[in-house]
Amino acid sequence: MVKSFYPVSQPQIVSVFSPAKINLFLAVTGRRADGYHELVSVVAPLTFGDELTVEIGEGRPETGGQFSLECDDPQVPVDGRNLVLKAAEVFATATGWKAPAKFRLAKRVPVGAGLGGGSSNATAALRALNQLSGARLSPAALMALAAGVGSDCPLFLSGGPVVIRGRGEQVEALPAAAARRLRGRSVLLFKPGFGVSTAWAYEQMVAGAPRAYISAAEAGRRLAGWIEGQADAAELLFNNLEPVVFRKYLALPVLLEHLQVRFGLAPRMSGSGSACFALLPAGARVEELKAAIVEAWGPVSFMQIAAIA
Repeated sequence: MVKSFYPVSQPQIVSVFSPAKINLFLAVTGRRADGYHELVSVVAPLTFGDELTVEIGEGRPETGGQFSLECDDPQVPVDGRNLVLKAAEVFATATGWKAPAKFRLAKRVPVGAGLGGGSSNATAALRALNQLSGARLSPAALMALAAGVGSDCPLFLSGGPVVIRGRGEQVEALPAAAARRLRGRSVLLFKPGFGVSTAWAYEQMVAGAPRAYISAAEAGRRLAGWIEGQADAAELLFNNLEPVVFRKYLALPVLLEHLQVRFGLAPRMSGSGSACFALLPAGARVEELKAAIVEAWGPVSFMQIAAIA
């Protein structure tokens, strides 16, 4: 039986960290009958991200609805298009939650970057509301709810590197020995002044089928080989969305090749882009690296150093 929850007499506030993610390994293996794509991916949350604050109490938001959202980034929509509000509505429907809630999002992860910002924000909203409601949803129920909000949402409930399969709803922790090769690794994130539409990128995969895809068997073989071996994290890196994105956005491959040749790095694109990342070795010439990115992409380039959580 679902219980109904009503506004509390005193306001309660919870702040939740909403991490960015990178796809260290991304193999898109084909399109499903429902229009989604099948994939196999190793995804790692980072120590860099957004902060979502949720306040519940007496009185509804000025909008008159149950939920409202404010954001310090004017580019971020604060209406029903935002996954935070979608997640809140889904939570309310599933649990009978009745208390009004005001969300405030401190946005740090750039939009249209392939860093999972929107999905992470939605999952943060679910986590916060579940905490405020007294953990009415079990971890399994929360995972199922997150999968209904968005394909990337469930991975943000794991708190560490994971392997995701299906359309993203199948999430399992990376084996401990393999995770130790990733955790704590320093990463430089960098993004040009433009974004890439995820929907567009996957449409290009369809247009290029079947050669754009990698078989599920080959993806599994590659991933298992790295997990079962002792190779460095750099040997894991793979993304078969890169060729279809790079054909249009030439600024990405040109810079990545330059950084590889000049600095000996193995930079890759995360997800569908446009953000890229490089694993930083000890003693990396970070300031020279940043200067090279600005020289190629201009002063509007986004750059951030973080670590794999």
